[in-house]
Amino acid sequence: MAATEYLFTSESVSEGHPDKVCDRISDEVVDLFLAEYPFARVACETLATTNRVVIAGEVRPGPRSRITPELIAHTARMAIKRIGYEQEGFHWHNARIDVLLHEQSPDIARGVDAGENKDEGAGDQGIMFGYATDETPALMPAPIQYAHELLRRLAEDRHAGKLPELGPDAKSQFTLRYVDGRPVGATSVVLSTQHLEGLSPADVREIVRPYVEAVLPEGWMCPEDEFYVNPTGKFVIGGPDGDAGLTGRKIIVDTYGGAAPHGGGAFSGKDPTKVDRSAAYAARYLAKNVVAAGLAKKCVIQLSYAIGVSKPLSIYVDTYGTGEVDELRLGKILNEIMNLSPRGIREHLQLNRPIYARTAAYGHFGRAPEADGGFSWEKTDLADELRRAFN
Repeated sequence: MAATEYLFTSESVSEGHPDKVCDRISDEVVDLFLAEYPFARVACETLATTNRVVIAGEVRPGPRSRITPELIAHTARMAIKRIGYEQEGFHWHNARIDVLLHEQSPDIARGVDAGENKDEGAGDQGIMFGYATDETPALMPAPIQYAHELLRRLAEDRHAGKLPELGPDAKSQFTLRYVDGRPVGATSVVLSTQHLEGLSPADVREIVRPYVEAVLPEGWMCPEDEFYVNPTGKFVIGGPDGDAGLTGRKIIVDTYGGAAPHGGGAFSGKDPTKVDRSAAYAARYLAKNVVAAGLAKKCVIQLSYAIGVSKPLSIYVDTYGTGEVDELRLGKILNEIMNLSPRGIREHLQLNRPIYARTAAYGHFGRAPEADGGFSWEKTDLADELRRAFN
């Protein structure tokens, strides 16, 4: 029997967190190649530490590509600059950047490429999950949505010059109390944020307090003794100077904060032939449309693929007992209204565009669709068709 009352916690990290710096650089490289050639292949991994960045992986650029290692290094520097790192231990201008990208393996390319008798295949085997719940307007779990929103607002004002006391590196964590499956308030809030020398934890606490109160619904603020700001005290040295970063280490932050299953594959640094990314976007798109159509209050969808094979091997739907329709039939309908082959997903969501650097921080889901095609998987344009299918 499901608990009628419980606590659930999710965390987020800012764009200046060392792992997110790496995600951002990797996705900037993806965008660089896709802007030149929409069908470029990219699998880019980044490592960052004190004034050092290493970019490695495989690419297949377009014909007569003009993208050089020097341009890739410059792109990484500009990403670091936009995040806001001009510190002694990690500076956009002074950091050494090594670019170690090489050509994509022909064995992988052979499996993925379309041929005379085969459609484009998946870039790897794997399982991907998508999730949606009606507990927030974005159809996202409340704890991760609030955790993202707090850090996003702090970063926005930092970039605007309204918070010069704070640095780029930060982490947030919200614990919410649920009653009968619905969030009703925060029991604790944790925020650790990089700051200038000389500020005390009490100073930082009062700087960030109004941001926390603005993010939470009225009356949801946690008790004062459960409001933790920089609980270890001083946080001046941050980012890759304080802790090494790697692409793809924050996969739960990127998705649903632990409220739903995760397939294990990271998103950043991968072009959309990699189903780790594109199929996870498709699964979120379908789950969100199911909830938006009123067919369930929450829904998880699993897709699975084999490398070189175009069709999904399985489609699994679970509405956690909140569904208004048969789940088996729902899975069949979803497979009919959207082509879930790698090519079908890319074309339906128009993923062969330089839209990925913006996904690297504050979550890949729960964002508003953008005019240039960014976050296309957040649209609810299938909801009417789903309603009609079950009318």
